[in-house]
Amino acid sequence: MLERRMSPVLKWAGGKTQLLEQIAARMPAEYNSYYEPFIGGAAVLFGIAPKQAFINDVNEQLVNLYTQLKNSAESVIAKVNELDAVPCTKELYYAVREQYNGKIVSRSFDAECAALMIWINKHCFNGLYRVNGKGLFNVPYNNKVKGKSIDESNIRSISEYLQNSDIVITCLDFEKACESVKAGDFVYFDSPYVPESVTASFTDYTQNGFALADHERLAALFRRLDGIGAKVMLSNNDVPLVRSLYDGFDIQSIDVKRMINRDADKRTGKEVIITNY
Repeated sequence: MLERRMSPVLKWAGGKTQLLEQIAARMPAEYNSYYEPFIGGAAVLFGIAPKQAFINDVNEQLVNLYTQLKNSAESVIAKVNELDAVPCTKELYYAVREQYNGKIVSRSFDAECAALMIWINKHCFNGLYRVNGKGLFNVPYNNKVKGKSIDESNIRSISEYLQNSDIVITCLDFEKACESVKAGDFVYFDSPYVPESVTASFTDYTQNGFALADHERLAALFRRLDGIGAKVMLSNNDVPLVRSLYDGFDIQSIDVKRMINRDADKRTGKEVIITNY
């Protein structure tokens, strides 16, 4: 099932590259349209490369990235290479970050914005994507001075795939993104995770975050989709709240490495893959 010809262009919290084999092995053998309402780094999409898919995220910059990779890949490549042509000093990083935030404020969704996002992802601390209350990117510099930020051949493969397949890209709330799901379709949910402990906070990948009420909405949607005959899979932390929300479905626990955690002692954990089939 795995194509293995494309890989994510971003380091993304919760990215599924390391779990791709396990996720693919648990997917249904047959399904109609593929839906991924929280596309994130797109490791699963690029790994299985369905011919027809609906991909979505509430992060406008992320949606712009995939739109630009589809329509303007060469412009994205040219801008990233332009940035890579000079050493990345601390001053340059913060200047580019300010430029990127200017794009966010003006809602200038273009190839340059996508290129800035890729470059910043490679030069920010631990590859985090975090915004403040105003929706501005605020992750500090990681002191990486030199190195390529992209693999041009991978970018071109992604662009070719998005152009030559029936891929719909949207920026909607996850419930809206699933309104067209029908019986026989396959939906993979990889939302921001429930915290592992009560002291942890819900992750802010977008200005509005993803709260407990959103996790409850997601669980209710999972059950509604199950009711109409869709095939549904969900990934999350293996914590009591998740097991309670999805009680009655097939829940499999797996060991994972969390390379994005700043504390090396906390880079292992357990997640669940939940399915209704």
